[in-house]
Amino acid sequence: MFNSGKKSKLESVAINGQEITYDIHGNAEGPVLLLLSGWCQDHRLFDQIVYPLAKHHKVMRMNWRGHTDPLSKPEDFSAKDQADDVIGVLNALDIKQVIPVSTSHGGWANIEICERLGTKRVPQSVVIDWIMVEAGEGFIKDLQDMQDPERWFFGRQSIFNHWLGVSNNRTVIDHLNIEMASFGYDMWERSCRVIENAYRTWGSPLKRMAALEQKRPIVHIYSQAATDDYEEVQSRFIAQHPWFDFKRIPGETHFPTLESPEVVVKHIRDFVSAPILNS
Repeated sequence: MFNSGKKSKLESVAINGQEITYDIHGNAEGPVLLLLSGWCQDHRLFDQIVYPLAKHHKVMRMNWRGHTDPLSKPEDFSAKDQADDVIGVLNALDIKQVIPVSTSHGGWANIEICERLGTKRVPQSVVIDWIMVEAGEGFIKDLQDMQDPERWFFGRQSIFNHWLGVSNNRTVIDHLNIEMASFGYDMWERSCRVIENAYRTWGSPLKRMAALEQKRPIVHIYSQAATDDYEEVQSRFIAQHPWFDFKRIPGETHFPTLESPEVVVKHIRDFVSAPILNS
């Protein structure tokens, strides 16, 4: 397992009235790899992959507004606001070209960034363990439970159990029970509301990506399949949208950056190093 043992001091910049924190590693030429977590997570989700990636790329980890301090309670915000913040930081730091690498439902902001910045500035995109299909009744119920102040804690534990599966991976367990559990009802309620609204608006991430005006290569890297025919669904999508691809990693959890970092790094490096064909 990759684990440098290094700790990075976060920088901060004021964007849209918010303090946005980030760190940058590596100094290679070419597009910056921008690592974006899901909701109720932070830059530590990428501890196992940031340094290996930085050997060959410039890599930036950025925290969403309100996510540097789990106890803070920012005013309400959405995936579009997250995209606003990212674009503001990129402009403030004069970053010309970027490849977003998002996990879970950070993907909604990732694709919004792709939409708004176009293919010249965002030539490729990586999404990791994002539920590509339409939300089922059980998933919607979990999201709604976590929007209820009486049921949110038990709803969160239910989804933690699903994400962990049968694994006893200590890194993943600590990520759930220490890092993600440090966020309270305010952020969990907001995240689940935003995610539920995204599925109701777009139907699925596959449909959201298909709606991009400017297509570019996008790869989905995942380990925990959402349905029994998950690969078939994505393969059918590729038949109509050859700019998309997916890579299944053997694993037991929802967190391949923690469980299988070496394989995630390899897939990201292979993807961003491949020639970009006309999409």
